[in-house]
Amino acid sequence: MPTGCGKTCVFASIIRSQFPGRTLVIAHREELIWQARDKIKAVTGFRVDVEMAQYKAAVDSDMFSPVAPAIVATIQTLMSGSRKTKFDFKDFRCLVIDEAHHATASSYREIIRVALEQNPKLNIVGVTATPDRSDEEALGQVFESVAFDYEIIDAISDGWLVPVEQQMVSVDSLDYSSIRTTAGDLNGADLAEVMESEKNLHGVASATIDIAGNRRGIGFASSVNHARILSEIFNRHRTGMSNWVCGKTDKIERKQIIADFARGKTQWLWNCGVFVEGFDDSGVEIISMGRPTKSRSLYAQMAGRSTRPHECIAHQLNTVPDAALRRMMIKRSIKPSCLILDFVGNSGKHKLITTADILGGNVSDEAIKAAIETLKQSGGQMRMKELLEDEEQKIEERKKRELEAAARKAKLKAKASFKTQSVNPFDILQIKPHKERGWDQGRKLSEGQKEVMRKHMELNPDDYTYSEAKQIIDGQFLIWNKAKEGGYRAPTFKMIKKLKSHGVDARFMPIGVAGEYMDAIKTNGWHGLPEGFQPKSQVVIPPRPAAMQYATQTDDIPF
Repeated sequence: MPTGCGKTCVFASIIRSQFPGRTLVIAHREELIWQARDKIKAVTGFRVDVEMAQYKAAVDSDMFSPVAPAIVATIQTLMSGSRKTKFDFKDFRCLVIDEAHHATASSYREIIRVALEQNPKLNIVGVTATPDRSDEEALGQVFESVAFDYEIIDAISDGWLVPVEQQMVSVDSLDYSSIRTTAGDLNGADLAEVMESEKNLHGVASATIDIAGNRRGIGFASSVNHARILSEIFNRHRTGMSNWVCGKTDKIERKQIIADFARGKTQWLWNCGVFVEGFDDSGVEIISMGRPTKSRSLYAQMAGRSTRPHECIAHQLNTVPDAALRRMMIKRSIKPSCLILDFVGNSGKHKLITTADILGGNVSDEAIKAAIETLKQSGGQMRMKELLEDEEQKIEERKKRELEAAARKAKLKAKASFKTQSVNPFDILQIKPHKERGWDQGRKLSEGQKEVMRKHMELNPDDYTYSEAKQIIDGQFLIWNKAKEGGYRAPTFKMIKKLKSHGVDARFMPIGVAGEYMDAIKTNGWHGLPEGFQPKSQVVIPPRPAAMQYATQTDDIPF
């Protein structure tokens, strides 16, 4: 789930559900430890102990087992000295890994290996805002399945995050072309040399100050020296306007700097790698990307520092069930959107990440590329979500025209665009197919999943990838679960398909009502519903289409 969508609340609820069993939460930064401790206590009411450096979780002197229902620990502490063996995982029911994109590291894998050796029944849960596409396949080797996957664009559509605007600022002297690539990203030393040149420093600073106005902002620098110099330049513009921190900043001094920023004493806070994770300030309205990157994960982490709704309405949003109303509340708040500034130069062979890449989870690569070009040419601020949707619609309309033209030319009836099949289950179930995620690559359907497709949907599972099939099955389970909640029997997939071809959405109708519609259309010679038709039975009104389909089935269906 994206930054600001409540991952800590989710795993706190999981911890509560595991009680009276104990849970161990692992994170890698001090800020994450204290945030997790406070949130778990608030959600569960449990005692939460910390195992980190000088802090030690209490252990029963007789049983040698933990006292608290939940313990939060750093990975560094758990891997050090005698504390490697302090805890026996037989004492725990659940292990939570915060910022789970780090779980592919050897230290985390070692903890997981030991944990499962000691307790094969241990439940292991990972949560992350940024599973980078290059890391997804590796995460699939650590975790058995993906329980829930929620894109940032869905969170914006559902009114949990503010809309993201982007502006690309052209700096003529910026030239990234000679920068080397190291570990998949721009080489740090090379990048710092480019960004710290006099012209580029002033190009970034001047544009940021002019565009930001009086909005509070976070700046991401390419090096410690870069952060320091940029902050100094800002303060030349207005005394006390900016401050900066790095990993070596004294902890007490850092807390004071952050507190001054939170109170509005300083407008800008520059950093080098400090606020990528574990920094939450809902008043941040603008991000200055003085640290260009090729990493989607890193960019999403930096941009995510500004996407939270302002605290003045954040708690109110949780009480509002309607997405449209939540979006309206955000629009009318003192923080209706956030702005990301990227600095454009000669990128050479490098593909630098933009907001289009982090918002385009279910959008075609062609639409992402078109949106970036449109934004560059505009020279102004644009809402990337709407821009991506517009570009995707243009592409779909163009492809539809091309398909229709090809069909006319060949005097053939156009086949369905998905898998060129006569049956398009995505259209029938009204699901927009999303991209295959790395963790699904190479996976196979269970026999139970195949049986659902063959027996209940009359589909051949071999015609679909694992990701496609799972989306289709999830759509079918959504229908079954809605019927179960409503206390009625759902129509068959065959009935839904037939009625859909006549313009009737039968997904959430009782089977008896769907049967009345079928009979009426049949009586009318299969020419659609007769005028004025009304079913005798009660119709279940379908819910509003959501921006995403929630996971409704397990990876192994026990049929």
